[in-house]
Amino acid sequence: MSAPKSGRLIAGMVGGGAGADIGKTHRYAMRLDGQFELLAGVFGRDRGRSAALAAELGIPEDRAYASYGEMARAETARGDGVDVVAVATPNDSHFEIARAFLEAGISVVCEKPLTQDSATAAELVRIAAEHDAVLAVPHCYSAYAMVRHAARLVRDGRLGAVTFVDVEHASGWAATPLELLGHKQASWRTDPDVAGFPSVVGDLGTHAYHLLRYITGLDAERLSARLKTLVPQRRVFDHATVEMDLSGGVPARLWASMAATGHNHGLRIRVFGEKGSLEWQHEDPHHLTLQDLDGTTTILTQGLSTLSEDATRLTRVGLGHPEGFLEAFANFYVDLAEVLLARRDGTRLSPRELSFPTGRDGLIGVQFVEAVAASHTNDAGWITPKSALYELHETGR
Repeated sequence: MSAPKSGRLIAGMVGGGAGADIGKTHRYAMRLDGQFELLAGVFGRDRGRSAALAAELGIPEDRAYASYGEMARAETARGDGVDVVAVATPNDSHFEIARAFLEAGISVVCEKPLTQDSATAAELVRIAAEHDAVLAVPHCYSAYAMVRHAARLVRDGRLGAVTFVDVEHASGWAATPLELLGHKQASWRTDPDVAGFPSVVGDLGTHAYHLLRYITGLDAERLSARLKTLVPQRRVFDHATVEMDLSGGVPARLWASMAATGHNHGLRIRVFGEKGSLEWQHEDPHHLTLQDLDGTTTILTQGLSTLSEDATRLTRVGLGHPEGFLEAFANFYVDLAEVLLARRDGTRLSPRELSFPTGRDGLIGVQFVEAVAASHTNDAGWITPKSALYELHETGR
């Protein structure tokens, strides 16, 4: 662990090597606000390529490791070992890697889905608690300033009681069989042994579901889902539609697709309430659209002095200067750093209602994927996710 009061936290990374955009995104986000220094890592199974990238990133030679196991052992033994490790590998390796560091008391940022099944996801949550480590999942869309403002408006009742929620993450990035052409990311995302057969739900649907939960504070009490494969010869499902009843019986719809022809990123949420509605789109992230009962439309822009503190604290450059994906990802790391620094330095941390997604959010995401798969197998029959069953047990309802 880095020395108390020493300023920057020390970060490590497993995965995110050459050709992996998510690895670059994590590294850019760590650096943006100067709170993390990447000093250790293993960036792929190929030792030579991993070492070459480590050298390019300025990582000391003795901290460029051959395996995550070696890294966990060596960093635990160091007086200046890593404070947190980002796991940016394919889905099937998340559990073993995250477990190795959490058991050593090292905090982990693990890409979604957290693991391939809810039993192992729950085990990671348990291990993190047992070893007093932070487990975070970068559903970074919740770190956009205008998403935070949307969540504040809903939580404060500005829309009245929520009556319907519509969310979609419908991208066209894999509307053709890229996996047959050697595309690295498409190859593992369409391999059922790596990504699971409901691949699109774990990859995109979990982001959409987390965004819904984050803004509304509601969870799925039951769901009905249908999965389809739109691209011929693809071995996983690339299209999903999910009907949900949220907390209190609020209806909702979720659409996730990697084969939505012509769509770019395709993440959008609309929340309807008794007094009005809101809409946020990822491709125009610095605006939030509000409509009242009469249909009057108000467009809020990031940087306005009238926005909530939740949004203002995550705005760097002010009105008229749009901030995007890398800044949102960096906001995730800002919130994480706030917690890690307080724990390291023994300082008081004021809890925030709206902060970064934790291992529990990751677990709920995996339980959502399992419920969708179960519903599809049962001809779109209604399924209660395990997370809802847990809440019912805890509240005695």
